[in-house]
Amino acid sequence: MRFFILAPLLLAGAAAAAPRQSASPVAPPPAPPPVTTPSAPPPDLAFKAYQEGDFTRAMREANTRLSANPADAAALILIGRMHAEGAGVKRDPKEAAVWFRRAADLGDAQGAYVYAAALLANAPSAGDRATARSYLQKAADQNHAAAFNLLGELSLENDGSFADFERAAGFFRRGAELGDTDAKYALGELYKHGKGVAKDGAEAARWFEAASGDGHVAATIELAILKFNGAGADRDEAGAAKLFLKAANLGNAVAQNRIAYLLAQGRGIDKDLAKAAQWRDRAVKAGLKDEKLDRLIADEGLAKKP
Repeated sequence: MRFFILAPLLLAGAAAAAPRQSASPVAPPPAPPPVTTPSAPPPDLAFKAYQEGDFTRAMREANTRLSANPADAAALILIGRMHAEGAGVKRDPKEAAVWFRRAADLGDAQGAYVYAAALLANAPSAGDRATARSYLQKAADQNHAAAFNLLGELSLENDGSFADFERAAGFFRRGAELGDTDAKYALGELYKHGKGVAKDGAEAARWFEAASGDGHVAATIELAILKFNGAGADRDEAGAAKLFLKAANLGNAVAQNRIAYLLAQGRGIDKDLAKAAQWRDRAVKAGLKDEKLDRLIADEGLAKKP
């Protein structure tokens, strides 16, 4: 029994002998950083006014932005564009080029591209071509897709010498892979004809289809031809007819002529001589006359009569 009496006392003494320590307060956990939603960029009032056709306000807004920031490339390009188009000001391609160059010399890729395009627009001299090429390269160095396409076109022209198809194919490929619609179409053409690349109908069809998906009318027609003939793509007359009709509705005379043929013959689409004649007439109005198609529609009409 003595043991049980002394034990608590020993414990109590030990506790009494130990120096008393004041409990340090526990620091609260750090507060999480405040959740901030990224603020939307300010609206481009100058471009909005331009889109709405209020060119006076667009010019005023663009100049206001330049007063605050002379390195505002977008404002410089917009003013250049208005001079190039004669939007609210007298049309003046030379003045437009001055504004485009200001943006280009700031290192802006779009500025470099539009300046080069402006130099190439109107019978450029050899010096203009050289300058344009250098600015296009600056834009291409920043992965500007359309700049690669123009570099490809310059390679085809090759300063009046023989076209450099291989170099052009390299530029078109870079532009196409970056999403430029014209470069996709141009690369498809090179594959179709085997220029600068090995002739490959399947690759041609692939790039035509990519460009057609972007709304490129010529690529849509080329893809329709490949599908109709079964060259580079599975033979699909119905699919070809749909593509011709798509391009015809966009006003392309060649497509209007081709869909008229298909309607007259009932290939890939239900035979309909009245619609064939309508599309034929629209193509003729656009400047594409075709006596063979005239005879086909007339003969099919005669054959239809009892």
